[in-house]
Amino acid sequence: MQQKLLFFDVDGTLYNSDKQLPASAKQAITQAKQNGHIVAIATGRGPFMIDHIRQELDVQTFVSYNGQYVVHQNEVIFTDGLTKEELSAIIAFAKKRHEPVVFMTATEMIASVPEHAHIGQSLATLKYDYPRVDATYFEHSPVYQLLLYVTAAEEAVYKEAFPHVQLVRWHPYSCDVLPKEGSKARGIQKLATALGFSMEDVIAFGDGLNDVQMLQAAGVGVCMGNGHPEAKRVADIVVGHVDEDGLAKAMQQLQLI
Repeated sequence: MQQKLLFFDVDGTLYNSDKQLPASAKQAITQAKQNGHIVAIATGRGPFMIDHIRQELDVQTFVSYNGQYVVHQNEVIFTDGLTKEELSAIIAFAKKRHEPVVFMTATEMIASVPEHAHIGQSLATLKYDYPRVDATYFEHSPVYQLLLYVTAAEEAVYKEAFPHVQLVRWHPYSCDVLPKEGSKARGIQKLATALGFSMEDVIAFGDGLNDVQMLQAAGVGVCMGNGHPEAKRVADIVVGHVDEDGLAKAMQQLQLI
């Protein structure tokens, strides 16, 4: 098969329901690399949040923060983020509503308030402890993504107040806040161009709402069986559940291995 550029989401695609990499998925990705394909990660997580899985898979190329921080062979090739003006306005608005945020940086997470139950509960699902607190962090350092702690019912208020950013829900209590034009698809395009690939050469594997644009933009978009209905709707192929060796079976189906 012609060489392909393969992008894998982490949670719900590489990681199963127990936040573990199935042995079948690891073996399939190793085989795909041996077959000449280029393997990369495309995730909403930050760079420091994927160190373990990158080491386990020996992958140094990734699109993180939903396209806002792109790295090839450990070299940063593209970054974007919310401006200080945007951050200041959103944080002030959220503070009046008693809704906290978490700043996402290249190396860590920083919470705007201490000991908020929704922050603790959401990050626990990613197996992370409560971050350190610094409500003014954004004033002096770059923020590539913001976690805004609102329910789905409250989300519309922010979308109306801040039409120049986008909110992508990843948890019942939290949304990712990105630049309006930000997406995994844009990050993948930056990387594909840098490596001399077209988007037709890209096969993307995902499951969540933040994967929708990626699945649409790729030459082949593959949604896991455990995926969100909207991700399934836009995908070219819907495969098995991540907990049932769905990723390895999908790669076999696509003759990547």
